[in-house]
Amino acid sequence: MTATTETTATLTEQVARHVTGTGFEAIDARTVQRAKVRLIDSLGNIAAGHRAQGNDAVVQLAARWGGAPESTVLVHGLRVPAQTAAMVNAVMMRSYDFEAIGAEGPDHTQVAAHISGTTVPVALAVAEQQGAGGKDLLAALILGDDLASRLGVASGFDVYSGGDNTGTINGLGGTAVAAKLMGLDARQLRNALGIVENQLAGTVANIFDQTLAFKLPMAFAARNAIVSAELAGLGFTGPVDAIGGRHGFLDMYCAKPAPEKITYRLGEEFYADCVIKPWASCRASHPSLDACVRLVTENQVDLDAIDQIRIHVTPRTLAGFVGQPFEIGECPEVSGAFSIRFTAATALMYGTVRPEHLSIEHMNDPQLRALLGKITLVDSLPPHEYLTAEVELLLQGGSRLCSRVDVPRGDIYAAPLSEAEILDKYYANVEFGGRISRATAEEAVETINNLESLGDITALVKLFTPAQT
Repeated sequence: MTATTETTATLTEQVARHVTGTGFEAIDARTVQRAKVRLIDSLGNIAAGHRAQGNDAVVQLAARWGGAPESTVLVHGLRVPAQTAAMVNAVMMRSYDFEAIGAEGPDHTQVAAHISGTTVPVALAVAEQQGAGGKDLLAALILGDDLASRLGVASGFDVYSGGDNTGTINGLGGTAVAAKLMGLDARQLRNALGIVENQLAGTVANIFDQTLAFKLPMAFAARNAIVSAELAGLGFTGPVDAIGGRHGFLDMYCAKPAPEKITYRLGEEFYADCVIKPWASCRASHPSLDACVRLVTENQVDLDAIDQIRIHVTPRTLAGFVGQPFEIGECPEVSGAFSIRFTAATALMYGTVRPEHLSIEHMNDPQLRALLGKITLVDSLPPHEYLTAEVELLLQGGSRLCSRVDVPRGDIYAAPLSEAEILDKYYANVEFGGRISRATAEEAVETINNLESLGDITALVKLFTPAQT
C-alpha cells in the first residue's frame, strides 16, 4: 500500500494500481477461457473484414505512412508502428459489425458496447512490439476489457444518446492493455489514461448516415491508446483523475454516472464483452432476425406465398438507425448491417446473415426486393422490451405464422452459442476472407487454446499473415 490509501485514492489511481499490480496468476480459469474465445472470434472477423469496402485504402494509407516495422497488419503482412497496425486491424474487425459486444456488469447486467474491437488489436500489436508471450497478452487483454466494461456500465450509456462509446470507453480500456504490456507502473498508467482522455470521441451519426466512418471510433481508440501509453512511458503527464475527477470521463461523457460500479469487486470479478454475435449485423436487429430464422427453420415457408411481414419493435428501435427504410446507398455493407428490414428479409431467405450477404449482388436479388416491399415495422412493444421483437408472416389464404424473441442468441448467460457454433462462425469467416487456409486457421485455434505456453505472440501473428507463413 502506498502513502495514499485506497479510501482516499482517486478512481484513476485505484484502477491504475489494480491493472499494473495484477498478474496472470490472479485471474480465474473461466475468465481466461472467455478471453481465448474472444480472441478466436476476433481473428475470424479480421480475416473476413479485410474484404470490406474501403479497407484496402486504409492499408494503402498505412503503407504510405510507413515507420518502424514493429507490428503486423494481419492478413496483409504489412509491418508498421504498433499504433498503425492496431488501427488498421480494428478497422477490419469492425467492418461487418460481427465482433463481440455487450459490456458486462454485476449480476449479468449489460450495456451496449463493442470493446474487443479495440482491445484485441491493441493487445496483438503491442504484444508483438514488445516481444511478449501469451500469458502477458491474456493478462493485459483481460484487465483492459474489465476496465472498459466497468466504465461502460458505470457510464449509464444510452445507445440512442448520439454518442458512440466505441471511441470513449475503448480508448481507456485499450490504454490499460497497452500500458500493461509495456510494463508501465501505476503512475505512468494514470498519466496515460489522462492523455487518452484528450482523444475520446465518437458519434452515431456515422451509422445514421450509413458511412464507412462507423469503423473509425474504435480504430482511432486503438491507435490513441498505444500513443498515450508510449507518451506516458516517456514521461509525459496527464490529468490526475481522468476517470472520476473534475472534467474527467464520468463528468464529461456520462449523463447519469454510477462511479461505484467501477470498483465493485475489482480484482474479484473480471468483466468483458458478453455476446458472441451469431449474425453479421447490429445487435438491435437480432431479435427480429432471430424470429425470422425460427420461422423458416420451424416451418415450411413458401416465401412467394407471403403477403405481409409485420415486425413489432419498441418505439425507440423504430426511430433508431436500424428502423430506417432500407436503401443500398454509397456504403452497402453499412446499410445492410444496420437495417432491420434488410436483415429480416435475408434471414427469411437464407436462415442467417453473414458478411457475404452484405453485398450489392444480394441486395439487388429480386426475391429480396420483393420481401422488402412486404415488410412493415410496427412500434407496438413497450420501451423496456428493447431486445424483443415479434414477427408476423401473413400468408396467402389467410393463415398466419408468428414468432417472438425476448433474448436474442449470443448472450453467454441467457442464450449462448455452443463451442461448435463459435468455431463454425470463425472458420466460415476465414473461408470468406480467402487468405488463410483451413489448416492454418485450425493451428491458430490450437495455439490460442494453449496461449499460456506461447513464449512469443509473433508465432500466432504469423499464422494470420500469409506473406510470413
